This record gives sequence, structure tokens and C-alpha cells, in this order.
Amino acid sequence: MTQPVRADLVDAIPRIKASVVGVGTYQRTRSPAFRFLGTGFAVGNGRLIATNEHVLPEKLATEQMEMLVVVLPGDEQVSHMRPASRVAVDRNADLALLRMDGEALPALPLAPEHSVREGQEIAFTGFPIGNVLGMTPVTHRGIVSAITPIGIPQANSRALNPALIRRLSGDVFRVYQLDATAYPGNSGSPLFDPESGAVVGVVNMVFVKSTKESVLSDPSGITYAIPVEHLRALLDSAK
Repeated sequence: MTQPVRADLVDAIPRIKASVVGVGTYQRTRSPAFRFLGTGFAVGNGRLIATNEHVLPEKLATEQMEMLVVVLPGDEQVSHMRPASRVAVDRNADLALLRMDGEALPALPLAPEHSVREGQEIAFTGFPIGNVLGMTPVTHRGIVSAITPIGIPQANSRALNPALIRRLSGDVFRVYQLDATAYPGNSGSPLFDPESGAVVGVVNMVFVKSTKESVLSDPSGITYAIPVEHLRALLDSAK
């Protein structure tokens, strides 16, 4: 039996959607000119955009006038496009901050550190399949099913990869395992408390799986998120 959507989530979604953007690159001579890469959301002063580091291109074709952009939700992509630049990156937590041009968006509040518990209800909003169906943010809901280390020791050395070795040799880094289904375009989406609307994490669809599920031959369908304390630390470093 499907559970009814809570009234507080219904109230929170419009506030969250106003702060969510698409992250990509734009090159006028390319077809399509806009290339979607992931989701982001406004934090800090409203001009800072949080997303996953792996979402960003390693290099821009500046000689072909390619530039990093964020796209505000709407029917017309070009009219809602804002140039953006990198401000700070945390490769270890796969997080990045961008600064966009133009007017500020409503910044999403960040939840207190270590406030998330297993079984807690959550939701996330982003662009699960990019801009294929238009830049309309989509919200999924579920619970935090586990708080788990990002790297799991392997019984066989053949199961190790460089990313996993770095994880196992460093400090314990725990992530949120969710029972809600996300898609690659959701990378960078805000994971939030439906009751307060405060961000508790950042959805990650690539970086975590490369270490957490390195021995699986098929995708598990499990969704993960980076805890918000890592984003808070990146914001502090950017100041």
C-alpha cells in the first residue's frame, strides 16, 4: 500500500525547487549547445552552488568558447542560463562549490552536523535524467537505510582498486545509504529533511559506488549521499 505524502514535504518541495539548478557546459557552436552534467543547489550567499566534484568537466574547450554554466529550471534553457566558475573542490568527499553570475537564489539551510539517524525520512530533488524531458526538478523520497563506511575491506586483493585503497588507508568516511532510487543526473542533488527543509547531504551516484560496490558486476540500484558536514567544511574553507 502506498504511503500518503506528508503535508510537510508538500510544503518543502516548492522551497527546494527554487534553489535547485542544472550544472553543465555551454558551447554556442555545438549541437546541442548545452550539455547537462548533473544537479546543484544554492547555498551560502545564494550565488554559491554545491554539487559533486565528479560532475564538473576535467577541462573546458575554452578555445571553442565552451564555458561552465548553471541552468535554472524553466522551459527555455538559454534564457535561464548563468555562467559559473569553480570556487572550491574537495576531491576526497567528491564535493565542489561554484559561483554563478547574476542574482542570488534562495540559499538552502544546512542541517546540524551528525543529526541524521538510520530510519529517518529524507527526500532529494534534482534532474534524474538530465534535460531530456526539460529542466523540471523531480523529487524522490525514502529513508536513510544505513550509515555505512564508504570503503569495505575485500577478501581478495584482485577486488581492490586505487580508489578503494585510498579509502581504506585514510580516515573512516561514512556515507548515507538510501532506499530511494536516484539516477546519474541526480548527482549533486540536495538530500533534505522533509519536515524542516534543511539539507542533510548531497546525493552521489558515481564516486561512492566506485569504492562501495567495486566487486559487483551489476549496479545495485542503491543510492548514496555525502553527509552535509563535508559540505559545511568546504564552505568554511571557501570563506
